[in-house]
Amino acid sequence: MTLATQITIFRILLIPVFIGLVIYYGESVQAGKADESLRLWAAAVFGIAALSDAVDGWIARHFNQRSRLGAILDPLADKLLLLSAIITLSFTAWRQHFPLWFPTLVIFKDLACIGAAFLIDHVAGFCRIQPHWTGKATTFTQIIAILWILLDVTWIPLIWPVAAAGVFTVWSGMFYLVDGTKQIRAAGH
Repeated sequence: MTLATQITIFRILLIPVFIGLVIYYGESVQAGKADESLRLWAAAVFGIAALSDAVDGWIARHFNQRSRLGAILDPLADKLLLLSAIITLSFTAWRQHFPLWFPTLVIFKDLACIGAAFLIDHVAGFCRIQPHWTGKATTFTQIIAILWILLDVTWIPLIWPVAAAGVFTVWSGMFYLVDGTKQIRAAGH
């Protein structure tokens, strides 16, 4: 197992730790005694997990440690981290939380992409997922929106980073829809 894949597995193992910290902090807020150390630990764990994505990618590219397992686990780890953060920060008693439309949008887009990938694989025999800059922008803006809540930023309203993440989520979803449609059409010829 490559070092890059080990870092990805470490990121996956950080997810339940992060979820626990988010839930315990929410409970402390609800009890009227916000334990700010829990909030800061949650932010630190999320930050470490998010940075580990860049580190494992760099290691895989620069030391030729690309593997089939890593190619499967890395995007899975990213999705699990972002979805767990968005969902828990939507439904726990933090001072700020995501509006309901945001987790709904993110979950719908991710499920639609998974469903489309299976459909394309079935129709075309192979689904080629090409990374696109809109997907990277989506990930970046979602991380910013998550950190906005974790760091309790209030000097600019939360709606701004959430709206930006929402726009990129829709935009990347539309790009992947167009790409998937092209793959299905190409398989028909």
